[in-house]
Amino acid sequence: MPYKDKPIEKKYFTIGEVAKDLGVATSLIRFWETQFDFIKPKKNNKGNRKYTQDDLKKIKLVYHLVKEKGFTLQGAQDHIKGSSNSIQDKTDMIASLRKIKGFLEDMKGQLR
Repeated sequence: MPYKDKPIEKKYFTIGEVAKDLGVATSLIRFWETQFDFIKPKKNNKGNRKYTQDDLKKIKLVYHLVKEKGFTLQGAQDHIKGSSNSIQDKTDMIASLRKIKGFLEDMKGQLR
């Protein structure tokens, strides 16, 4: 009997999938890799990037700082380096807040 409680999580994502998820061009993701040394996706023999969940969290943190908060690239780099919290903690918090926001927006829609 298959388990229905836990959905299968994808282990690797292509650069196209990452870019589509964020609504940005693939070239921007590649550019951020050159600017932020902690973004290092694995590459296969052909050189195609394979992003893990951890890579996605890091890219989403950069996206949040640069696109949503308006940081410059240098400002985002400084913020990440100077922060006492780990990148993982920040990205987890951002993801949790987005889920809460979505839940609250759904509730608001149902009340109308």
